[in-house]
Amino acid sequence: MIPTLEWTQNGVRFLDQTRLPLEETYVLATSDQDVANIITTMVVRGAPAIGVSAAMGLALAAKSSTAPTAAEFAVAFSASCNLLAGTRPTAVNLFWAIDRMKRVFAQLQEQNASMAAVRARLESEARAMYDEDIAACRAMGAFGADLMPEQGTVLTHCNAGALATCGYGTALGVIRAAVERGKRIHVFADETRPFLQGARLTAWELMADGIPTTVLCDNMAASLMRQGKIHAVVVGADRIAANGDVANKIGTYGVAVLAREHGIPFYVAAPWSTIDPATATGDAIPIEERPAVEVTHHGGRQLTPHGVGIRNPAFDVTPARYVTGIITERGVLHAPYGESIAAGATQ
Repeated sequence: MIPTLEWTQNGVRFLDQTRLPLEETYVLATSDQDVANIITTMVVRGAPAIGVSAAMGLALAAKSSTAPTAAEFAVAFSASCNLLAGTRPTAVNLFWAIDRMKRVFAQLQEQNASMAAVRARLESEARAMYDEDIAACRAMGAFGADLMPEQGTVLTHCNAGALATCGYGTALGVIRAAVERGKRIHVFADETRPFLQGARLTAWELMADGIPTTVLCDNMAASLMRQGKIHAVVVGADRIAANGDVANKIGTYGVAVLAREHGIPFYVAAPWSTIDPATATGDAIPIEERPAVEVTHHGGRQLTPHGVGIRNPAFDVTPARYVTGIITERGVLHAPYGESIAAGATQ
């Protein structure tokens, strides 16, 4: 298990993903503000990991509070929720986790609970989310492994592995599970510009597991698909609308269109908490715009002319019609996704 994040007696310990793959270092968060900074700067990233991180940030806020009761802590708790909700707008798991912690806190307020009870209960809930995420990833892996070729190549975009979750991974969890069953999978990992999550993180994870991996420039996938060298695509997601439209790392939409053109199955692996029934279609998903410096500079070196215009959306939306199946911990969803998502929500 890669230690993406971990609750400790001293605070929440995060593997610093901005320093990978060449340096394995850790950052300790002792407050909600620390966690907010860690999410914003992408020390931790990936929708499931962001959600659990936010829950742990709220638990840290309670841990450091000097208020004697839940009622007196309420204003500070609301401010902490707003702080963490403002870190990354696209990943719906963030808001799902905060809402879940809000419901728990509301119960504690009704009971006029002491701060000792608040601290214990919020920590327990955050740690339960951590365990549930790992279990969900393993369940997704079990369902998704059936869809992978017995022998062949699988393309993935960005990093949807253990580093994007609390462990095991979504898209990479599917690949891991397939390999554990004896399937002979070679992974093509898009480098994923401009933040290079595929080149830095996916490659690092898979090499640590001994899974054969080749990093591709993002513009190479079309050529390899035309040559018949890619047999399946599996990616993660940061938000899935009620109709099955999928928001994922920028560049995913292009991969999906290419896969359709070349008759290659395109799968999305994501926990149920990534599905947002309140968002009707992908057109309503907010898309985060990241700082221009991620495009203009790399490794401290400027790559672009002074003053040139920069666009840096972190995500794009893939229409549901390009998605072969959505792999969740409740099973694999198929089109029409509005119906299969509604049916799955009752499980």
